[in-house]
Amino acid sequence: VYIINVTWSDLTTQIIYRRYSKFFDLQMQLLDKFPIEGGQKDPKQRIIPFLPGKILFRRSHVRDVAVKRLKPIDEYCRALVRLPPHISQCDEVFRFFEARPEDLNPPKE
Repeated sequence: VYIINVTWSDLTTQIIYRRYSKFFDLQMQLLDKFPIEGGQKDPKQRIIPFLPGKILFRRSHVRDVAVKRLKPIDEYCRALVRLPPHISQCDEVFRFFEARPEDLNPPKE
């Protein structure tokens, strides 16, 4: 689980918690919704940032993988919010970064 400090344009801040699978789901939604910006027709036109792919690993390696993904996930989030508004302000991105009821009682792991 990754802890994200979200600062909105009105300068309010929230702490949210997201599993890697939720980042992956968001990425798939964006690539489906924005095929040109996702580089599906022409890789040179891709502006949607890359997200490291899912990795199959043994339970004992979960923490190591999570730690290795910290910097790429931080870079991904920063690049995402710098995209043109039609992407950075789309419903999928807003929903991802909005606080959810489960953020009030975050996972213990």
